[in-house]
Amino acid sequence: MAPRRIHITGASGSGTTTLGLALAAGTGALHLDTDDVYWLPTDPPFQEKRPVPERLALLEQAFARADRWVLTGSLISWGDPLIPRFDLVVFLAIPPALRMARLRAREVERYGAAALAPGGKMHAIHHAFLDWAEAYDVGTRVGRNREAHEAWLARLPCPVLRIEGDTTVEERVRRVLSFRVLEGRAWQG
Repeated sequence: MAPRRIHITGASGSGTTTLGLALAAGTGALHLDTDDVYWLPTDPPFQEKRPVPERLALLEQAFARADRWVLTGSLISWGDPLIPRFDLVVFLAIPPALRMARLRAREVERYGAAALAPGGKMHAIHHAFLDWAEAYDVGTRVGRNREAHEAWLARLPCPVLRIEGDTTVEERVRRVLSFRVLEGRAWQG
């Protein structure tokens, strides 16, 4: 049977949200993103973390509302109580230079070039975020980095589907939808 409870993870800018939205639209699943529960609403955004128990409670409440869901983002260091709920974890990885280019473009689209420019409202936050995101592949920061992600993936009890490289959203959706879970085992058709 096709997985009904999917968690999509990877580095920031790897396409987790894009894939999650496409899967949700194509299957009628509820789409959830960890950033929506991880961060409290602030202006500028992404400044204050929500306490872990509240994050977990918000996700549990959302899961209870839907039989089929797609959760995008990262749960490393705080979301382990949710692991038993996953039928499948999808790990996305793209070349670092492409990922960083996508992040820069996304930031401009989200906040505008003026807000990111020197003296702009988001300038310091933007550069701190890019520094954090760039460190993912080289593992120079504590927390979410490629090495930590690999260790987390290695201990999951559910199947992990790795999609690496610059593939289209349609190809990624096809690969996820062709994945099957049979009596605790997985195969890809």
